[in-house]
Amino acid sequence: MAASEPTCGLAALLVFLGALVAGTACSLCSKVLLSMRSVGSSGEEQSFQNPLFQTWGMFLGMVIALPVHFAREAMARRRSRVGYDAIGLDRRPSFKEMPRSTYLLLAAPALFDVVATALCMFGLTRVAVSVYQMLRGAAIVFVAILKHFVLKNKLAKYMWVGVALNVVAIILVGVTAQSSDDASGDPLVGIALILAGAFVQSLQYAFEEKVMSSDVGAPPLLVIGMEGFWGLFVCTFVLYPAAYAAGIEDPYDTWVMFRNSEDIQKMFLLYFVAIFSYNLLAVLVTYMLDSVWHAILDNFRPILVWGVDLALFYVVT
Repeated sequence: MAASEPTCGLAALLVFLGALVAGTACSLCSKVLLSMRSVGSSGEEQSFQNPLFQTWGMFLGMVIALPVHFAREAMARRRSRVGYDAIGLDRRPSFKEMPRSTYLLLAAPALFDVVATALCMFGLTRVAVSVYQMLRGAAIVFVAILKHFVLKNKLAKYMWVGVALNVVAIILVGVTAQSSDDASGDPLVGIALILAGAFVQSLQYAFEEKVMSSDVGAPPLLVIGMEGFWGLFVCTFVLYPAAYAAGIEDPYDTWVMFRNSEDIQKMFLLYFVAIFSYNLLAVLVTYMLDSVWHAILDNFRPILVWGVDLALFYVVT
C-alpha cells in the first residue's frame, strides 16, 4: 500500500474532473452507437447493437498507453529521472524496472475489465444510459468491502454510512428502471448484468491499486496499456470466436455495418478518443488517490450523463 494516506490536491482534482468528463462522453457515445443503424452483410438495414465490438474498441484505445509509457520512460532515463517523479507525485516511491512476471500479472485486471465491460455492455442494451450509469456506481459498495476485508484498509464508520446510502440508491434505481422508456427487452436482466459487471469491476480497481502500490510499483501508463493489450488479445482470440459460434455477434457483419456507415465511423472515433482519455485518467485517479476514489468517480458520472441527456432532449431534439 501507499506510504501515506492519499490527499486530494489540485493535480488530483483536475485529473478527477477530466476523468469525469471523459467518462460521461464514453457512456453517451456507447449508447448512441448501440442506437445507430447501418446496412449489414444481409443487405438490410439493422441496429448496430454490437456490445462486444465496443469492448474490443475500448481495449484498442487502452493499448495506445503502451507506446506513451515506453516513450516517457525513455525520456526519463535520458534526463536521469526515474518513473513518474516528473509529475510531482512524491507520495509513493519512484517506480523501478518491471520484471517480466509483472507483464503477465497485469493480465488479471485485463480479464476483470473484459468480463465487467462485456456484462455492462449487454446490460446497457436493456436499460437507459442514465440508469446504466447509476447502477455502475454499485462498484463503490463492492470496492469498500474489498478494501476493508481483503486489502485490510479499515473504513471509518461515516464511510459505511455512505456505503449504506449507495445501497439504498441502487435499490431505488433498480425499481424505477422497470418503467424506463429507453429499455429494450427485460430490464431486470439488464440490471442483473450491470450489477454483476460492477462487482467484477471492483475487483479490477482493487487489483490496480495493489499493483501500483509500493509492493509491485507498476506505473499507471504501463498498467492501463497492458490491460488493453491482454484485453484485446482475449477479445480477438477468445470472446469473438465464442460469440460467433454461439450466434451472439458476428464480427464480419459488424465490420460490414461499420464500413457502410460514415456516421458510425465518426461516432466510434469519438468513442475511441473518449475511452482512451477516460481509462488513462481513471487509473491516474487510483494512483494519485486510491481505488475507492476510482469507484466514487463512477458515482459522479450519472450527474453529467443526466444533465447532458436533458440538454440534448430539450435543446437539440
